[in-house]
Amino acid sequence: MNLENKVVVVTGGGRGLGQAYAQAMAAEGAKVVAADIRDTAETVASVEAAGGDILGLDLDVTDMASCQNMADQTVAKYGRIDGLVNNAALYGDISGGRFNELSEDQWDRVMSVNVKGIWQCCKACVPAMKEAGGGSIINISSLAATYGMPYAIDYATSKAAVIGMTRSLARELGRSWIRVNAVAPSAVLTEGTNDFMGEVKDKALAVIAGNQSLQANLTTDDMTGTIIYLASDASKFVTGQTIMVDGGSVML
Repeated sequence: MNLENKVVVVTGGGRGLGQAYAQAMAAEGAKVVAADIRDTAETVASVEAAGGDILGLDLDVTDMASCQNMADQTVAKYGRIDGLVNNAALYGDISGGRFNELSEDQWDRVMSVNVKGIWQCCKACVPAMKEAGGGSIINISSLAATYGMPYAIDYATSKAAVIGMTRSLARELGRSWIRVNAVAPSAVLTEGTNDFMGEVKDKALAVIAGNQSLQANLTTDDMTGTIIYLASDASKFVTGQTIMVDGGSVML
């Protein structure tokens, strides 16, 4: 298996994409830590039922003490950290609107979770990765960062910041053999997408698929292969990259 004995932390692991990443990496032999501000019991139960090794943790990525506790508990349980998937984000929990009508409070919350949260989780986990001799950080960005997303400028801006952070961290951490890459999907069929799009979901998904070379909406299964690749040694000389998983909407 591609991830045999690797220890990988997945933030936002309680549902949706994070849950799918945890399940897929456990199936590839990883010891997975599913960390989320939401309950992770469903993720833990599904991985254990399939014979996987998983630890569920409470995590508030906006709180540095919580991030450090996550890293400390991971090392206490498994002895190391090899991978970090920074998946936690505000998406379905926010309201869309014209740029000049968004509240300052929502803007700040989005930046705190989607940008500061990644920075803090990296700060917490990188020391253990250095101790392990290297590792892989995978930051979840979005098509919104490269294509643009009207009526969600806060979300799009936060995901563009993720790409800048990814490139900067890749240059800073490379000599420690810590790879840092981003994955930028189009809208994935998850609870978060349903919550964000609301009553216009069907129309919005049709427009998104229509703008792609591969005209279908993305599912969680379409994402997991890329995440496994970046977490594995198969990508050991890949860093600083943003991989678009968007059916050919943007071709970099």
